[in-house]
Amino acid sequence: MQSYDVIIFGAGAAGMFCAIEAGRRGRRVALIDHAKAPGEKIRISGGGRCNFTNLDIRPERFLSQNPRFARSALSRYTQHDFIARVDAAGIAWHEKALGQLFCDGSAREIIAMLCKDMAEVGVELKLATRIEDVQHSDGFTVRTSAGELHAPKLVVATGGKSIPKMGASGLGYQLATRFGMDLTETRPALVPLTFTSEQLDEMKPLAGLSVSASVCCGTIAFREGLLFTHRGLSGPSILQISSYWREGEAIDINLAPDVDIAAALAAEKQQRGKQSVSVALSAHLPEKLARQIVARSGLVGNLADQPKARLQALARDVSAWRVRPVGTEGYRTAEVTLGGVDTRGLDSRTMESRSLPGLHFIGEVVDVTGWLGGYNFQWAWSSGWVAGQAV
Repeated sequence: MQSYDVIIFGAGAAGMFCAIEAGRRGRRVALIDHAKAPGEKIRISGGGRCNFTNLDIRPERFLSQNPRFARSALSRYTQHDFIARVDAAGIAWHEKALGQLFCDGSAREIIAMLCKDMAEVGVELKLATRIEDVQHSDGFTVRTSAGELHAPKLVVATGGKSIPKMGASGLGYQLATRFGMDLTETRPALVPLTFTSEQLDEMKPLAGLSVSASVCCGTIAFREGLLFTHRGLSGPSILQISSYWREGEAIDINLAPDVDIAAALAAEKQQRGKQSVSVALSAHLPEKLARQIVARSGLVGNLADQPKARLQALARDVSAWRVRPVGTEGYRTAEVTLGGVDTRGLDSRTMESRSLPGLHFIGEVVDVTGWLGGYNFQWAWSSGWVAGQAV
């Protein structure tokens, strides 16, 4: 049996970062993953360029049953701390909209940085290794496909259920339950929304078309890109709102948030009343979308032919389009899992179980889910860092 100070399950962002920090503190660390390569979610993130953090990280942009839980880790290891690591590694990066930071080159540069740091502190990375059993008695004994390991500390960084084709599973939740931890409801998050066949009949002809939109569910609204697909609606604004939407609820969409469509159509009617309604509307929307909205409204003829009330109703179809999704595309395409290990059972300063000392949960497996745009990577770095200082 091999003995270590710390065993970590999951060679993703949180697990690798925790391993580095523990190793820097002189701990002998074993990092186990069933995958053949580390950091697979990092590799595919951000279109292959890794949206590794966000300049505008705020605790209120993380969803949890306990919204205050993430504050400690996020304040102790900030986005600026991780940016400094990226700079020190010589990785060039750039800022996109809304404070999102991406590698200029490849996401593989982030993985290479983490692997280099792990190697320098002697982390033993055990890939393509299956976890077969975990027992707790005077520490943790882990039986794997590569033999038995033992350590007084165990860190679970196995992620959630999202993107199962990459090997995502419910292992972390199973371990939490086994060791007496509570779970909150889990569901796909940052995921496209799906609709009835009747609604899809309208959306499918627009597949591939994108607009800047404001999408609202209850009191929460996001203004970002919206994409029509063959399955329904996607794009950043839809992915964001999916974390807040629940079955049975409607969402309200403003397809032209920069324009008062009613006023614009009224002005066009006065100045150029002989033009068609769809031509007037296409000044503010993609032509294909404008034509479809006008056709759905039943308006025919020129602007001058339309009563004020009909044009105002058309404007509402653009600025207050209400749709009721029937579901999401599920874990297959979800970027993260909402919910997880109940934070009431964890110490926010160390990510350690309150009921079983030595057991820690970090990253996506915990009931902390960030917005789209680098927030979930920052949670991985921050939660991994604080656990790494404690194990």
